[in-house]
Amino acid sequence: MSEHFPADLLAKLPGLLVPWFLRAKRDLEWRNDPTPYRVWISEIMLQQTRVEAVKPYYDRFLSELPDVAALAEVDEAHLLKLWEGLGYYRRVRNLQAAAKKIMRDHGGVFPSGYDAVRALPGIGDYTAGAILSIAFGKPFPAVDGNVLRVVARLAASREDIDAPKLRKELTAALAEVYPAGHCSEFTQSLMELGATVCLPNGAPLCSECPLAGICLASRNGFTDEIPVRKAKATRPVKEFAVVVLRDAAGRFAVRRRPETGLLAGLYEFPNLEGRPGANALKTAFRAVRIRKSGTARHVFSHVEWDMTLYCAETDGPPDGFEWVTRADLRSKTAIPSAFKAALELALDPDPFHGGKP
Repeated sequence: MSEHFPADLLAKLPGLLVPWFLRAKRDLEWRNDPTPYRVWISEIMLQQTRVEAVKPYYDRFLSELPDVAALAEVDEAHLLKLWEGLGYYRRVRNLQAAAKKIMRDHGGVFPSGYDAVRALPGIGDYTAGAILSIAFGKPFPAVDGNVLRVVARLAASREDIDAPKLRKELTAALAEVYPAGHCSEFTQSLMELGATVCLPNGAPLCSECPLAGICLASRNGFTDEIPVRKAKATRPVKEFAVVVLRDAAGRFAVRRRPETGLLAGLYEFPNLEGRPGANALKTAFRAVRIRKSGTARHVFSHVEWDMTLYCAETDGPPDGFEWVTRADLRSKTAIPSAFKAALELALDPDPFHGGKP
């Protein structure tokens, strides 16, 4: 029995949500032919990423890597390029590690048991539940922030929504009400309601909600107070100067980051921590022409980067860098989204815009 989510309320969810979902669901590519592979890729891409941002990546990824075998065998550099811009690159490395494990341990067939799915790299309780319910039709809940928000409002729970024990409690409680034959639709209906109606930012669309008649937060007028979250610690801010460094042949200096740590193994433009200024950058990177070209900010889960951008030219390659062309940057060299603004400068035919440094 659940302490915070009444069984009688949860029991009403399938009958209200499944018909609503079948009428109101968005047309998303990964919902067509929901094989385990397609569901898996979509769920990993959608972690901390908006649906609209994922759509073009998903189409391209599936076009080039249509199955587990293709994902297991693809060259890592090309894999990272396919993922470029989605961020959280550990996700895609785990995808390939899991694909290799499926090829090695399961004969290339995606496993259908909870323990086997959960044992794959990069797959936690939520993703395992999503794959097993959506692709295999099994009664395994997929409880994420969207689902927690929906049910917290439904039950007017003022417990900390981020508490692991609450997620486990809700997962167990929902498993008891999964409708036989409609596990896929039920999981997706909870996701859909949280994404399109019971919104995370701004007022929920209670007038459009199939649960409005039983939602305790809506009935009592405090949907804006739920869910409850503890205040998060302020992220530290690090300052960097980032240089788009070009040689006489029009090539750009990049280097591979260490294989461990933030943005591990990805390429970056020359940069120095702090606010070193143009003269220090000239000395560090053998620049003979340099110009400040703007600023950019990138927010990671645990830190923010505040960057000053420079365009520069050099008469000799600085140590530790390699040279790539614009064509390489477009189709081959994976530059993480933290350096998106610098990449845009590099792809600009005239980053100096005719001006003088």
